[in-house]
Amino acid sequence: MSALFSMSGLRNALSAAALSLAFAGAGVLPAPAQVKKESDVRIVFVTHGQANDVYWSVVKNGMQAAAKQLGVKVEYQAPETFDVVRMARMIEAATASKPDGLVVSIPDMDALKAPVEAAKAAGIPVVVIDSGEEAVEPWGLDLFVGGGSEYDNGVKAGEIMAKAGVKKGICINHEVGNVSLDKRCEGYNDGLKKSGGSSDVVAATMDPTDVTRRVEGYLTAHADVTGVLTLGPTVAAPLLKMFSDAGTIGNYKIGTFDLSPEILDAVAKGTMMFGIDNQQYMMGYYPVVFLTNKAMYKTFPTSAVRTGPSFIMKDDAAAVRDLSKAGIR
Repeated sequence: MSALFSMSGLRNALSAAALSLAFAGAGVLPAPAQVKKESDVRIVFVTHGQANDVYWSVVKNGMQAAAKQLGVKVEYQAPETFDVVRMARMIEAATASKPDGLVVSIPDMDALKAPVEAAKAAGIPVVVIDSGEEAVEPWGLDLFVGGGSEYDNGVKAGEIMAKAGVKKGICINHEVGNVSLDKRCEGYNDGLKKSGGSSDVVAATMDPTDVTRRVEGYLTAHADVTGVLTLGPTVAAPLLKMFSDAGTIGNYKIGTFDLSPEILDAVAKGTMMFGIDNQQYMMGYYPVVFLTNKAMYKTFPTSAVRTGPSFIMKDDAAAVRDLSKAGIR
């Protein structure tokens, strides 16, 4: 994507594409054909995104942009920390409020099955974003909007690092138990394994002090590690600083899932190998469009909508950076 592609230009392009998808086949319907007016449509998001996770702020930006363009009401809810029990209660409360659509992430199928199925049983359309695609069909949910297989993305990350000479890596998981993040680490190990390598999981939190302490301790005890994969920029950023301050950043091949301006700067400079972009802005944007269309005209996509992945390498990073600063990438 060209760096000259402005934020407003991207929003206009997204709006045109989404509205084209939403109203394809419906033609120009007269007002009486509408089941519901835009101003009466209300959509609720409930995700597992932690408050300090920049990934989910981009999802929220996409949601708000679509709501503003379409003139509908949206609400975004998430626990302050990774807490699927709290998230289940939020889904139950959202269901009780009888929205026109519910958008959820499903990081733990066992913990969230009952409240999500209850929402669907109450007649509320349910769109799954980011994680939990495998629940859509068996639970009778309406749509998945998100990137490709998290496991496959992890495999590719491992293959890229193996090609760069990594034999031993670590995958830093800040939400152990989140099935999508667990699959990323599993894939990374299998990607390295293809070339005779392997990786270990280092469990951490999103607290900068905690993650740097845990990783520093692990690396001190395991001098053979040369590959570091993080699962989000909120964890990657303090580790980049730790390596830079210690003068050891050149000793490791580093990559991360998801983007931020800081990550893209590091990729552009070559201190990180890549950032994996699932284009989560669209995970917030498209469900609002699709659920609004369903509420107004009873039309809806019939298969999953893919938003990624895209591996952002050194040659691409600078072009994407301005959009990341604008909260879109």
